[in-house]
Order: sequence, then C-alpha cells, then structure tokens
Amino acid sequence: MKSSYKLLLLFLSVIALNSCGNADDDVNFALPNGDGLGQGKPVDDCLDLGENDLVLSIQDQYTTLPGKVSIFFKVSDSNGNPVSGLNAEQFTIYEQGRNDECFNTISTSESKARISPNSQIFSNNTLLVLDLSNSVLSSSLEELKSASISFINNVMPATTQESFKMAIYWFDGEKELHELNPLTPSKEELTAAVQGITEDISNDPSTDLYGAVIKSTERASELLVESTKGEKIGAASVVIFTDGTDQASRYTQEDAQKRVDNADPNISFFTIGLGEEIDTQVLTDLGKTSSVFAGNKDELETTFNDISDLVSERANSFYLFEYCSPKRDGSGDNNLAIQVKTGSLQGAVQTKFSANGFTGGCE
Repeated sequence: MKSSYKLLLLFLSVIALNSCGNADDDVNFALPNGDGLGQGKPVDDCLDLGENDLVLSIQDQYTTLPGKVSIFFKVSDSNGNPVSGLNAEQFTIYEQGRNDECFNTISTSESKARISPNSQIFSNNTLLVLDLSNSVLSSSLEELKSASISFINNVMPATTQESFKMAIYWFDGEKELHELNPLTPSKEELTAAVQGITEDISNDPSTDLYGAVIKSTERASELLVESTKGEKIGAASVVIFTDGTDQASRYTQEDAQKRVDNADPNISFFTIGLGEEIDTQVLTDLGKTSSVFAGNKDELETTFNDISDLVSERANSFYLFEYCSPKRDGSGDNNLAIQVKTGSLQGAVQTKFSANGFTGGCE
C-alpha cells in the first residue's frame, strides 16, 4: 500500500513539473471539444495515420458554391508551440462519403488545394508596451528605440495588410497607460512614433508595471472583441518591456497575474526584461507565453528579435486551407480529414461538410 502511494505521488509530481514554464497556449480551447482540436475531432482509426506530433485546431469552416471547402485552423506542435510556414503541398486531404468504408485520398493538384490569404476571416493585433520610466530614458533610450523598430519590422508583414495591426503604449509612474501610437497596419507610422520618443516624455520617474499589465490586458481583450465582429476570428499578443520592478504599488502582483491568467486563450503574453533590477520570476509568470532577458542594453535588440520571431510565428501559424471537393449535390454530409506533414512530424484532424448544391466548375 505504501509503495503504491509513493508511486502515485511520484506520478503527480511529474505531471506538475511538466505543466510549468512558458508555452504558447493560444490554441482556442474555448471552442467545442476541449482536446485542443477546436471544431474538429480525432481522425478515424481506419486511416491509420499514427500518433499526432502536430495539433490542427479548427477555428472555422465553411463551403462556397459551386464546390469549394474552406477550413481555417491553427497548427502547433505537441508542446503548444506555433508552426508557421506550411504550404499546400504539405497537406493531404481525405474524404469519406456515404458509400465509402473508409476515407479516399483526394489529389491536392486536381482539387486545386491552396493556402489562401486569411485576411477576410482573421484579425491579428499586437500591443507593444514600453517602460519609459526615468531609468530607461536616462540610460538606454536609444537602444530601446532601435530594438523597438527592429521588432516592428520583424512582426509586421512586408506589405501592409489590414488583418495585421500593431499599437504602441508606454508607462511610467502615472496611473495611465499612455498611447504612443494607435492600432495601425502601417510600419512607417509605428516607426515614426518610436523615433519621436524623447527623454522628456515622462513626468513621473516611478514604474507602474502591474498597472501597465492590467490595462494592456484590458485593451487586448477589447481589441479581440472589436476585431471578431462579423464572424471573424481574432488573436492578440501583448509584449511588455521593463528594466525594473513595480514601484508605484497601485496594484499587487496577484492583481496583475490574475488578469493575465484569466485572459482570453487567444491572447498571448510576452515579457522582455533588461538589467539587474528586474524580477525574472515575476516577468516569467506575467509573460506566460514566453519571456526573455537582456543583461545589458547592448543585448536589447537581440532579445526583442527573439520575441518578435515568436510573435510572428504565432500569427503565421493560422491557415486558411481551401480545395475543390469532388463530391456533388445529393451526397449529403461527408467526412473530411486533413493531414499535415513537416519534416518528421505529422498531425491530422477530422471534420465534416455538406455538399448540398455542389456542382463542377470550382476554381
């Protein structure tokens, strides 16, 4: 009995250890099927695709006459890290109609399968929140400006897209989250705003870090609601930079952490710390998606780039996959399985679609 009890404790301890640390947990678990597959479900065993190394979380799906099937989903690995850069050739489509014992493979070339721009149904917003308290302004402002501009260039698309926007905020000791630049798809506008930061921008040398976390979380939540009107899917990232700890003491660490932990699953949180006065554990907890730390101002741009890569990968891990189905009107509801392979990793998800009204002529 004692031996069994010790084994149980060991098992629970392993689970607890594996659940700690940063992870990109933005898969929309709020959707039906709390297994991370969104609107999808595990693939039928008859396909014998093996264990999933990748998770395809279906966020939305619809059909368009004369015969197009569109599936919008996010791809992540088994640890919750986003998988970006996939192309249509890495996907395999399987359909099962009422006369099929199992699924049949559909040729991606014959079905004109493609990854399409998802701007019509997807909106991604990034909030860059900068600590402009006295310690930053007096010692590392130019390095922060250079790092922030690099972040903007890495996160925002090369060509302006209305579905990818960023806003920049800053904080000091005042009871306000100051807006440096409102939400915009323009890299040039964001860059100009950062370049315009001067050493006399702040009137309060203190640091209201917890207030900034709370207010930026509230703003991200509002943006998510605004951007998902009209049946759109939305995601947001909050990126907070600081070189110290909370000094204003308007809010507690518990207040800030609770806002982060209770935020919508499609809001990711990143923190960037600079110098020796930061509390790395606090920033790791608040940056529950990922955290990075620069030992000195010369390392600042590198750390910003590390986070910008993660933010960009997250935004680009959402895919709108479309193909022309061979099913026709009268076939009713059909099962659909989509498999993706990248390197040695594979994953698949199953859903269904109605072919009512489907005819030839799909492009």
